[in-house]
Amino acid sequence: MAELHELLNDVTDQASFLKFVSAFAADRRAAVEKERLQSAPPLGPDAGGWENDRIDTFLHAALRWAEDSNMGQSQGLPAGPSWRAFAVFLYCGKIYE
Repeated sequence: MAELHELLNDVTDQASFLKFVSAFAADRRAAVEKERLQSAPPLGPDAGGWENDRIDTFLHAALRWAEDSNMGQSQGLPAGPSWRAFAVFLYCGKIYE
């Protein structure tokens, strides 16, 4: 199975976006299970690398990334909506602080 960041880089259309979202959801389920078996320290990401493990903090982080990066344009994403930009938005909800 490809790594999540590899699938993210491969998003170009609806099918690849949905493949990414499926893997993203599986990544979250795996993180929850890892956390259940062995909790991460209270500060920092959870056992699966998720900085934002509640829907409110996840959405807030994704929104902050979108605002801070002009929806990824300052990081090299093209202007305008794209399947990849939506996928990066979701991914940044996981990792952005």
